[in-house]
Amino acid sequence: MSVTIPFSLRIFVADGDPDGLRLVERSNWIGKAVVFPRALLPSIKKRDEFGQTGVYLLLGPRGDGEGDMLYIGEGDPVRDRLEAHYGQKDFWTRAVFFVAGAGQLNKAHVKFLESRLLQLAKAARRMTLDNRKDESEPTLSEADRADMLVFLENMLGMLPVLGIHAFEQASSIAAVKGDAALTCNGKGVSANGYEATQGFVVMAGSQAVGEEVASMQQYASGAYELRQELIKNGILKNTGERYLFEENYVFSSPSTAAGVVLGCSVNGRTVWKNGQGITLKKLQAREVAEAAASHS
Repeated sequence: MSVTIPFSLRIFVADGDPDGLRLVERSNWIGKAVVFPRALLPSIKKRDEFGQTGVYLLLGPRGDGEGDMLYIGEGDPVRDRLEAHYGQKDFWTRAVFFVAGAGQLNKAHVKFLESRLLQLAKAARRMTLDNRKDESEPTLSEADRADMLVFLENMLGMLPVLGIHAFEQASSIAAVKGDAALTCNGKGVSANGYEATQGFVVMAGSQAVGEEVASMQQYASGAYELRQELIKNGILKNTGERYLFEENYVFSSPSTAAGVVLGCSVNGRTVWKNGQGITLKKLQAREVAEAAASHS
């Protein structure tokens, strides 16, 4: 059983703009995260951090507008790669890269980190990857490998705080407190799920309808496109009359989850219910009322 260890982050807003350049350091760690919007790259690329060896993430909207896309890379230094992507990749709107003190990271180290991040992102299937090829994992000494696994663990702990959840698998996401187990029934299918801090999780083994209603693409295009992607990626497996979730999957909202399950536009807060038949909407209202009463 893994142990969650509290940690603190120090965020320095270098230009005074909360949405601008931010330098993020973790307590008792040699690494540093550099977070910035794409538009700032020409004016900040001369900073020392950009001249170091590191691993980076580029994030931005998908071409169809349904969700975000991610590119994972490494650079020695990162400046050269980011400058190339500035001119050649249009999708990304923000970036984050990780570096360490002088001599702490080399080319083999960051290629190892890049490879591991690609593996994790593909396993999590939470964001579309722009990477076109698999990066093979380089051979490291036993000591270097151990050091990089610790470096990776620290990175993964920081990324959700920076708003990046691409590497978290649904199986490791805990339910929020309250009536956690919820069910969505209808059209001959049944799905189980729960609310989590990262979104709404539909559990492996849940069912989804075999066909969407004709109007879904028009009135629930986001859920429709996501459903097609889940089918394409094998998360939804065709069993004949219906589909089956092969693994847990995190949706952005209960409505999107219910739309994928039922194949239509639907209010997830009214169709997801607990074991007593109480809707998610009423459960949430009850929690708000109880919280207000406890503070009165």
